[in-house]
Amino acid sequence: MIRGDGTSEHGLALPPGGVDEVPHLEMLRGVARRLRSDGIPLWMIVAGDEVVGLCSYKDAPTPDGRVEIGYGIAATRRRRGHATEAVAALLDAARTDPDVRTVLADTAVDNVASQRVLVKNGFRRSGTRTDPVDGELVVWRIDLSAEPSA
Repeated sequence: MIRGDGTSEHGLALPPGGVDEVPHLEMLRGVARRLRSDGIPLWMIVAGDEVVGLCSYKDAPTPDGRVEIGYGIAATRRRRGHATEAVAALLDAARTDPDVRTVLADTAVDNVASQRVLVKNGFRRSGTRTDPVDGELVVWRIDLSAEPSA
């Protein structure tokens, strides 16, 4: 994907403009290496035969069962439900993981679309924090242990 030649290594097409800007993809490549070495998968978000985004846990679950998720959708493929579906899939994976009881996510204060994705998936706003790079963020959480059993 970082090569920018229009195809992924799995033969899937990339959207016009790619999944993200090259500097961000290079940063994600380093994150992906770290996650893989820790046994944490990074998933491609695929629609049809096209990679439209990426999603993953940001780190291994903490000893008390918390895990933070991250996700991103290509600018040309937003507002089509891909992020909502990807977060739902991450939650499904978390529900089957005995080490996870709480899932966290951050959004920029002005990223209303991402906030809607989290609300649609049952997250509740739990506060704010300031990140030295990203500025003021809204913190979201869903407590899987508090969900009703199926």
